Amino acid sequence: MKLKDAIEGQEYIIQQIETDDNDLNAFLFSLGCYSGEAITIISHLKDSYVVAIKDARYNIDDQLADAIVV
Repeated sequence: MKLKDAIEGQEYIIQQIETDDNDLNAFLFSLGCYSGEAITIISHLKDSYVVAIKDARYNIDDQLADAIVV
């Protein structure tokens, strides 16, 4: 399932990142977003997601959320 389909407040484990864009993949990796890492959606507003990864909160857009498979 894609991260954008996940339920707020529930912790998920990232299975993979589905993107052919190396810049996007490198950006997600710099946030600590890679296979095996835990991720939680804190809130979702239209095309924006606040996620928690490794005790940090990030705001990601719909494109990034669509690339993350949990």
